[in-house]
Amino acid sequence: MIGILNRLIEHIEANLRAEINLAELTRSEGTTEYHLRRMFSSLAGMPVSEYIRRRRMNVAAADLLAGEDLLSIAIRYGYGSAEAFSRAFTSVHGASVSEVRQHGGPLRSQAIIRFSLHVEGNTTDARIVERENFQLIGYATQVPLIHHGVNPQVQEHIASIPMAEHARLKALSATDPAGLLQVSDQVDVDYQEGSALTYLHGVAVPAGPVPEDLDSIQVSAGHWVVFSVTGNYPAALQELWAATATSWFPSNPWRLRPGPSLVAVLDRAADFSTATCELWLPVESDR
Repeated sequence: MIGILNRLIEHIEANLRAEINLAELTRSEGTTEYHLRRMFSSLAGMPVSEYIRRRRMNVAAADLLAGEDLLSIAIRYGYGSAEAFSRAFTSVHGASVSEVRQHGGPLRSQAIIRFSLHVEGNTTDARIVERENFQLIGYATQVPLIHHGVNPQVQEHIASIPMAEHARLKALSATDPAGLLQVSDQVDVDYQEGSALTYLHGVAVPAGPVPEDLDSIQVSAGHWVVFSVTGNYPAALQELWAATATSWFPSNPWRLRPGPSLVAVLDRAADFSTATCELWLPVESDR
């Protein structure tokens, strides 16, 4: 995967002034655009679309300083109008086109990313399981994606569910992963912080009828990789998520496939400061 990501960077650099076709690239590399985007975002700390925008604005600054026509520059970098280009340029550099032309800056440089695998000899506990179709039922809401720290909107959502309903949901749990689950679904493919996702507090049950007053998410059959972690909550869980991208996926013949990610809390301190959790991610073989 590291090699594929570096070839993606080379493809981007060769096509900053042309169309960048990620779907075609991923087909030639034997992977999927979904997996490539998720791995890039996890490792680079930004979506691939944002990296492309920053790199294009980086080189476009030289064209501006050379005095080229603004509309010609805009079209060259894939923008339909000078106004759209100017907005993108300002959002990246923090300075307008006219300011840069007049004063030469300020300019924010986006260096070319290079990916590498740092080997420390650590091991990650994981297992692969295969599941038939099942469904997730419970109470769903829309929340922003947060990579670090507690998500206050998730906390508010869970607190709004009556205690009796928590007990009812737990009693409805009828398949693995067992118990109350934290479900993230319909996450932006670039996994960009702040983007909206569907969060469901609920349980897993076999396919079939469900109570009409509960929300449901249908889950297709397939393989899952299951990671275990114990530590400070939610920091240890978030660090585990990052570690799957930096070490586990590059070292194993599996890639992410579309579907919800599931967190099962197996044990926790009374104040939820520490916990033992399982992270379930839908995967498919890359062989």
